[in-house]
Amino acid sequence: MAAGVSATNPRLAPPQRFGTIVVVGGGCYGGYYVRQLRRAVGAGAVVCREVVVVDRDTDCAVARDLESGDPLVRVTVAEWREFFARYLGAARHAAGAQDDAIVPSPLMPHLLRDWLVDAARQRWPTRAARVAPLHGPPAVPWERSAPDGTHYVSFATWSCPINCIEPAMCPHTRGPRDWSLGPAIRDYADGERLAGRPGLGPFLFRCTHRAYGVGMIDVREVLAADRAVHDAGAGNRPVDALVGTVSHCHGAISRVVIAPTPSAANG
Repeated sequence: MAAGVSATNPRLAPPQRFGTIVVVGGGCYGGYYVRQLRRAVGAGAVVCREVVVVDRDTDCAVARDLESGDPLVRVTVAEWREFFARYLGAARHAAGAQDDAIVPSPLMPHLLRDWLVDAARQRWPTRAARVAPLHGPPAVPWERSAPDGTHYVSFATWSCPINCIEPAMCPHTRGPRDWSLGPAIRDYADGERLAGRPGLGPFLFRCTHRAYGVGMIDVREVLAADRAVHDAGAGNRPVDALVGTVSHCHGAISRVVIAPTPSAANG
């Protein structure tokens, strides 16, 4: 939950101000988030320039419900990875983009990590950029590795409701939620360094509850990771970065590895 937001009465807090809010997916989840954002804007809990819903389907649920000339919401028809290539590429040079936010879909792939890889390939076309698995699992109650190099982690060993906002009191245990993946992954990165495996980061794209049941990731965190990768890889230096998209309870972690140009490395 963002600082200053009251879980019991959001009206007690000042409005949270954003530029563009990007909602990933215009189906049932995206439709729910759009409805909640409308309520948040109407109640003065959120102020934003616009809400952009990204879906490859011209007939997605949000598009069907959208009225012509809607002053708040518009739908962009595109594949998610294609959209973020354009949007985040432009956001690097757009001053107002620092205030933008992304509402992820619960079922989306690791899109922001993939954008870092795609951006590195575009920036250094002669260098190999790839997703690599972790050297070992983080110390969390539940973890699984996937064939694509993503490592899924969770503090929950039970099934959580899809719309849980991860409050200070866990709805499942009925006790304090005294865990958060951000500090846990930073501890994991420190352990890797102590084991002689130094890496860049971790760069954590944190999805936190903002208002009316909607969680968001700040675009500034994604752009900061991109700048750090750019700076670390300058001069043909190799990069091995720990990257994750996380909430307090759940996350997807992996390494982004960028090799030097082969001829330069061998020369």
